[in-house]
Amino acid sequence: MSKDAFNFRINEQITVPQVRLVGDNVENGVYSTQKALSMAEDQGLDLVMITEKANPPVCKIIDYKKFLYEQKKKQKEIQQNAAKIIVKEIRFGPQTDDHDFEFKKKHAKTFLEEGAKVKAYVFFKGRSIVYKEQGEILLLRLAQELEDVGKVESLPKLEGKRMIMIIAPKKKK
Repeated sequence: MSKDAFNFRINEQITVPQVRLVGDNVENGVYSTQKALSMAEDQGLDLVMITEKANPPVCKIIDYKKFLYEQKKKQKEIQQNAAKIIVKEIRFGPQTDDHDFEFKKKHAKTFLEEGAKVKAYVFFKGRSIVYKEQGEILLLRLAQELEDVGKVESLPKLEGKRMIMIIAPKKKK
């Protein structure tokens, strides 16, 4: 057998002279690798190296296939519990009027309350790039009005014809 995705050494792959055995079905302690292998064989199980970094390395006598299955299950559970970050975009023009601003601010607030990040940007068409100060003021005003539900993750910065700012939701207490 070769090492697999989790990189655990088993049975004959363990080449160190001594190992520390732990587990339920053995008396914990330091044994020679040969003795540990014969103990595993007597029980019809595998000798699996759990950590190589310890001195001597830590091993367990367990059913290797069952052990791998449980490791994969744990890995899957960790991935499922990982936070999925959703980014919603809100687009403004450099001369967005108050009504449109309020309308888009309301949407941004809803997105933040749902736990999504908001990427607000001002898009400059043609020569409107000369109003980049207005765009920055607009984005900073949005950040200020949303500070009760979100915090600014990146301040407004110009990227090509867009001025972008990212607002992340505040953690709920």
